[in-house]
Amino acid sequence: MNGGQVQKNTLYVGGLAEEVDEKILHAAFVPFGDIKDVKTPLDQATQKHRSFGFVTFLEREDAAAAMDNMDGSEMYGRVLTVNYAFPEKIKGGEQGWAAQPIWADADTWFERQQHEEEMRRLEAEQKAAMQEAERIHLQKMATEREGEKEDDSSAADPMAMAEAEALNQKST
Repeated sequence: MNGGQVQKNTLYVGGLAEEVDEKILHAAFVPFGDIKDVKTPLDQATQKHRSFGFVTFLEREDAAAAMDNMDGSEMYGRVLTVNYAFPEKIKGGEQGWAAQPIWADADTWFERQQHEEEMRRLEAEQKAAMQEAERIHLQKMATEREGEKEDDSSAADPMAMAEAEALNQKST
């Protein structure tokens, strides 16, 4: 699910007065273009709308024009807020979260938990493998350095010998 994606032809209309119903909302927005759908989700306890609604236009351009003209306008003494709406799935379906039982997303929750656990396990394995590879690399480097030191002492470096001789001559 992508929570940031907006539906460019569906508008969220907030700040609705109690007396505004879907017919009034339709009448207010129809001058901007053909309307596909109007919804005012109801509060389950009061059976009244929750002071917001959704207007879906057939054309994106009409929705944009309606938003530009209606955002900040007044209806029944209340100032409207009009924005692009997020997909209904994000809000828990057409009727909102209140209409969904608490266990509605249990299956996907368990799947997400299992997926997250699997990701943590894979990350831990990868980290352990990286640490082991680094340890082996450092060990190899140390072994090579030891080999170089042994090589230096056995195969006398002509420059080192010349420096040693020069130092000996100065001190005597």
